[in-house]
Amino acid sequence: MDTDIKPVEIACYFTDEVPRTPLKFGGVVMDRSKYCHVRVVVENRRGQRAAGWGAIFLSDVWAWPSAAVAHEQRESLMVELIRAWCRRVGEFTEFAHPIDIFWDLEPELVPLSDRLCDQRALPERMPRLGALVCASPIDAALHDAFGHVNNIDTYAGYGPDFMTSDLSRYLGQAFAGKYVSDYIVPMPEWLDAFHLVGGLDKLTDAERTADDPDDDLPVSLEKWIEYEHLHCLKVKLVGNDLDWDLTRLLLVCRIARNVHQRLGIEGLWLTADTNEMCESPEYMIELLKRFEDQDIQGFESLLYCEQPCERDLRRRHLDVHELAEIKPVIIDEALSSLEDFDLALELGYNGVALKTCKCQSAELVMAAKATKAGVLYSVQDLTNPGIALIQSAGLAGHLSVLKGVESNSRQFFPATNEPEQWVHPGIFRLTDGKMHLRTLSGTGLGYQWDKIDRRFD
Repeated sequence: MDTDIKPVEIACYFTDEVPRTPLKFGGVVMDRSKYCHVRVVVENRRGQRAAGWGAIFLSDVWAWPSAAVAHEQRESLMVELIRAWCRRVGEFTEFAHPIDIFWDLEPELVPLSDRLCDQRALPERMPRLGALVCASPIDAALHDAFGHVNNIDTYAGYGPDFMTSDLSRYLGQAFAGKYVSDYIVPMPEWLDAFHLVGGLDKLTDAERTADDPDDDLPVSLEKWIEYEHLHCLKVKLVGNDLDWDLTRLLLVCRIARNVHQRLGIEGLWLTADTNEMCESPEYMIELLKRFEDQDIQGFESLLYCEQPCERDLRRRHLDVHELAEIKPVIIDEALSSLEDFDLALELGYNGVALKTCKCQSAELVMAAKATKAGVLYSVQDLTNPGIALIQSAGLAGHLSVLKGVESNSRQFFPATNEPEQWVHPGIFRLTDGKMHLRTLSGTGLGYQWDKIDRRFD
């Protein structure tokens, strides 16, 4: 098709970002993160050229947790892989749709990562999840550029008018005649947004200390609810201290309901995430039973639990069917391939977490597979700032997600968001607990990059 593209120029840029307050999840605390932007210039078959952008936090503490390889080594290797993948994608000389470019090159991604790890004689290799994070800003930039060069909203380019192959290429004959466009929905003006209650977050202003930031933003959960009338909360739990986790859930519910009653806010939705720290699903089963006994209203507001146990599903084959009968169980860190999806269903998972850091091209295909399987899905972020959050919001807005999208960087990295916030204020400051998506418009992924004053040295 004359709308097919090939990359002709790729560049990557890295900055170090420091959070406003530390973010604790699982057994780690994020006190800084390397942020990568990628710019890709593409050409279509008509000879027209345009540039597109993508971005992501590397977040090796999430994508490549390791006791054997130091954080500095992991992060440095991820930077090296991004640069190497930029070179490899830049060598792709055929014209194709961005989804096809990803799936054509994807088999080379992990072997490339393995070679880089071996060259450094690291004691372990980067997991596939980490490699996907490295590929994701390049993939996003191709999708953005595809829309710009063809003068369309990228989401309008996922059907037969723009793609030579249907979903059967990736998902088998059950998807013959089906395209990503069959699973895309019109983007709403408003989108529910989840606020993160981190493991170190203050719940009330009475907990504030002199070390907390003194700026125009709230610190405690109760003040955040007042500030943006929040009604969707993602609660980080420790997964190995039942009393602490139960107390945390009960306190969050009590504080939220008190503020809601005072301000006349209706509705509360929760999700619970132990970041794989549970030794077995029985931990979460016991926690939910106690939660239901002590706060039935809070229990009913819980939409789902995220992956409770280790991300290596194949090591112990932990079955979550019993837990999934109590509340939906979402697979997240363990989901990095279509094969992982199938195994997760066998083990009882009945929901999947889609994340742009796992590559837009992969997540669009995964959303189609989940829909056909009757599996619910959510769109979550990686505390994504800037255009990475805008991309995530756009993905959630165009899919039939369970409930809204995560939006963590407005809490932890507001300074990083500043260039984009001037152009998209409704995405980076919530109104009645929702993102306003009206500025997500134009060609490409809707960043309006030409209006964003973000510069690189």
